Amino acid sequence: PGLGDGSGFDHSARGRTRRGPTRFAKRRGLWWFDAGKPKMSEIDALLFANEAFYRAFADRDADAMDAIWAQREPIVCAHPGWDVLTGREAVMRSWSAIVANPNSPDISCHAAVAYANGEMGVVVCYESLDGQFLLATNLFVREGSIWKIVHHHSGPTQGRPPAEEARAEPGSVN
Repeated sequence: PGLGDGSGFDHSARGRTRRGPTRFAKRRGLWWFDAGKPKMSEIDALLFANEAFYRAFADRDADAMDAIWAQREPIVCAHPGWDVLTGREAVMRSWSAIVANPNSPDISCHAAVAYANGEMGVVVCYESLDGQFLLATNLFVREGSIWKIVHHHSGPTQGRPPAEEARAEPGSVN
């Protein structure tokens, strides 16, 4: 399942709660949950923010990439094969270069599992690129009512994502 846009994102379970369909609004190039009723679950909101991150990468949208990263908290990024980047300026400079490069690989997110505890959330997922898989961890914090990335780490793995239909039950961060 997906949006039919070739993104590889599975939106089938996103945006639905016990109270019915959610509403979304486009702001700064990203689709955000509309704060009106009904409300999205915390886990779904976290998964949606994670998908917005991968959508910004897939669309090569530097503004959307900038919007998904935290403004008020320190940020860190470890791209595969790179040294660790710390601070907003260095991290955003790296993403600007990546999305501006026409030779950057196409990437998609698979088997994302989210955990939330208060103002912090973690998403662990597989990234598919050039027929290989990487394992990624994305750490989010709340800025207002929106989840923002403060840490992204992606690296090689021998594993493969489980079947897309099997969505793991959300848990809590210990």
